[in-house]
Order: sequence, then structure tokens, then C-alpha cells
Amino acid sequence: MALTQSLSQEFVSKEAVGPPEIDHVAEGKLIRKLDLFIIPIIMVLYLFSFLDRVNIGNARLYGMEEDLGLQGNQYQTAVSILFVTYLLSELPSNLVLKKLRPSRWISFITTSWGIVATLSGITQSYGGLIACRLLLGLVEGGLFPGAAVYLTLFYTKRELALRIGYLFVSAAIAGAVGGLLAYGIGFMDGVCGQRGWRWIFIIEGLPSFVLGVATWFLLADSPETAFYLSQEEKELMRVRRQRQSGQTESAQKFHKEDVYLGLKDWKIYMFCAGQFGTDTMLYGYSTFLPTIIKGLGEWSTAQTQALTIPCYCLGALSYVVVARISDTQQKRGLYSVIFAMISVIGYGVLMSNAGQGVHYFGCFLVAIGLYVACGLPLAWLPSNQPRYSKRATATGLQLTIGNASGIMAPFVSYDTLLITRTRSHTDAIPAKLYPNSEGPQFLRGHGVSLAMVAMAAGIFAFMSGYLTRRNEQRQRGEEDGKVADMSDDEIAELGDESPRFVFTV
Repeated sequence: MALTQSLSQEFVSKEAVGPPEIDHVAEGKLIRKLDLFIIPIIMVLYLFSFLDRVNIGNARLYGMEEDLGLQGNQYQTAVSILFVTYLLSELPSNLVLKKLRPSRWISFITTSWGIVATLSGITQSYGGLIACRLLLGLVEGGLFPGAAVYLTLFYTKRELALRIGYLFVSAAIAGAVGGLLAYGIGFMDGVCGQRGWRWIFIIEGLPSFVLGVATWFLLADSPETAFYLSQEEKELMRVRRQRQSGQTESAQKFHKEDVYLGLKDWKIYMFCAGQFGTDTMLYGYSTFLPTIIKGLGEWSTAQTQALTIPCYCLGALSYVVVARISDTQQKRGLYSVIFAMISVIGYGVLMSNAGQGVHYFGCFLVAIGLYVACGLPLAWLPSNQPRYSKRATATGLQLTIGNASGIMAPFVSYDTLLITRTRSHTDAIPAKLYPNSEGPQFLRGHGVSLAMVAMAAGIFAFMSGYLTRRNEQRQRGEEDGKVADMSDDEIAELGDESPRFVFTV
């Protein structure tokens, strides 16, 4: 008892000293400069990554299947097989990011996927298409987890959710304009003797190549090497890191031991399971949304794509607002659960026996919760990993397992989207979660999405409660005994296992 009291007094005494003082006005200017030099690059990178990954759906509308002789489920296989290499590359990419330097590695994978995406436009066979998709997944897989970890090198956990949210804004922009862009490019059908689907791949792939080259020069590897920061600003960045618990100099280096700790931490796998549930909604939503809207009336392809834009915009706006509030309050679980349940309600509306206008309203409800439920956990988990290697491992696992839900998406819903838009290929389609015959309610498809999101909400609620209880135990000094014989420096190196570390809940 005396030992616990002594350690608790030492904890209070150390906290009383407080973190290093900081000029908050100067810090505000620094954050705005970071946003100016980092966020636009990251957003554009992810926007083109998203476009190059999903434009195969639009290419299908402009004769790709006929030209390549695709039959049966070959198209769905081509769509989903990308995720095999995409998933396999996410964690390894994160582990080599810092060693190979972020500017060099992200530049390499961006240039590579730009080449692959562009050359997809000259493929002549099903085998060639499969090869392009596998290569595209291999080089694209490292971008999102790499970008998420890269942001943690510059931003504190009180700023992270909003910045990761900008990636989802990019995805929303890509989702909103991707179809219209492909529609415009489709008018090039026959130019230089090439079909429209080939021009979609070529024109949307070339900017990624150029962007990859530019990234080599525009992206800084760390605050210490950022060309746009003065010496005073670099020192301020160092102070900002010191003010974060567990963010020691050693903790920012790569340690294999931290990777092993991340692979064995059950809490990380709980977040991965929750991410799988919300990502199921993310992939499903993007595929069934045009189908629902198409049922509202006799819309053309361009009009249908245009009517999806308000949904995507509302989803992006809700995330940005909630992320800013979450960063300020440092509450991730509360908003993750609330907005996941809003999406659950939205799916309930979509499953109801109501008119198409009500179903369209249900699409908006799903959109409100979509990006919040998917995005906040991606800021929540790394916020609780002060050591770089464990943080990179955690984010890599979270996205790998979460994105595994994308493998099934083409088989459970994509046919419905394309049937509705092309009015063809109906006889070769087996029973799926979103068969056209079950519209407009799609009870099976929406039911699966609803169940997965509800599961994720339950997981996030549990983790929020668990981490809150751990914080309370640490505040009471119940974990102080395990650091009784350690120095302050040794305790700081424990990362999230330190009794002095406060979990974000």
C-alpha cells in the first residue's frame, strides 16, 4: 500500500511539472503551414488512387467485357483479385515506410500504379487484365496505411482525426465525380481507333504517374528534414512531440520488438474486427447507391451519377464536422458508435416497405454515419500507439483486415449496379446479396450490411468502455507496481503499457 501511494505521489509530482511550455499562437501558425504543405498532396494522392482502383466499373460500361471476351464471373474476379495483393502489401509497406523514406517510397508506389493503371488501357486479354489488377493492388496497397502513419509524424493525436478525414473527403470527391469523369471520357470512343474504356484507363492513369514524380520532391520525410519549416518551427515540432506521452526519441525509431508487440496485442485485433464491419458498409454503399437512385425514375447514367453527389458530399461534411469535435474532446468511441447506429437506422429505412423517396432519404442517413464510422477508428487506434513501429503495425493490420471486406463486394452487389445501368448480362448472374429481383428493398444485402455495422458499433462501444476503465485504474495507481524499479526514462519507453499513458477513448 505504501509503495502504491509513493508511486502515485511520484506520478502526480511528475504531472505537476507538466509538459514543456509551448507558444500556442506559434503552434497554430505551424499547424496551418503543415496543412498547406502536407494535406493537398495526401488528398490528391488518395483521390487518384481511388479513381485508378475503381474505374474498372466505369470501363465495363464502355465495352471492356466484349473486347476482352470476359464471361461468367470473370469480371467480378478481375475486380476483387486486386484486393489479394492490396491486402498483402499494406502491412509490409508500413514497416518499410520509414526505412526507405516516405518521400521515396510513396513516390515509387504512386509512379508504379500510374504506369500500371495507364497500361491497363492497352491490355488485350483476360489474363492481361488479371495481371494488371494484381500489380495495381500490390503497389496501391501501401498508400492509405502509409499516409495514415505519415500524418502521425507531423500531427498530434488532438489533430489526427480531422487530417485522416481529408483522405475520406478525397474518396467522397472521387466517388462523386468519378462516374461523371468516365462519362465524359466515354465520348472519346473511337478516337485513334481505341474504345472508350481504354481511354478511361489511360487518361485517369497518367496523372498518377506525374503526381508520383512530383511527390519525390514535394513530400518531406520528417519534421527534421521538412524544407518548408524554419529552425524555430522544427524546434516547435520537437516540443510538440515531447508534450505527448510516450513520444520519446527512441520510440520514433523502428524496433522489431514493437512489431511483435503489435502482432500480439488483442486490442488491435478488436479494432480490426470493427473496421471489417464498417468497411463492409463502405464498399457495399458505393455499389448499391446508383441502383437505389436509378429506381427513383427514368434517369440516364449521367443523371444517376449526379444524384449520388449530394449523398457523398453529406457524408464527407459530417465526417469533417465530427472529426473536428472528436479531436477537441478526444472522444473517438462515442462518435464512432453514435454514427454507426445512424447508418444502421438508414439501412432499416432502406429495408422498409416505403416509397423510393423514403429510400433515397435512407441513403442520406447511411451516408451521414458512413465516413465517421469508418474514419474515426483509423485515428483512434494510432492515437493509442505512441511507439512508431507498433503504430505502423497496428494501422497496417487494421486496414488489411478491414479492406478484406472489399474482396466480397464485387460478388455481393456489383452486378446489380451494372445490370441496372446497362440492362444486360442478366442471365449469367447467380444469386447474390443484391440480386435485382429483390429491389428496391434488397433485404439480404442491406441486412448483411446492417448486421456488420451493428457488430462494429458493439465492438467500439466495448473498447471505449474498456479503455476508460484502464484509464481509471491508472489514475488510481493500480498499475504503478509494475514500474516500481524503473527510471522515468524507462517508464516513458513502455509506450501504451506505461501507467502514465492515458488512452484516448
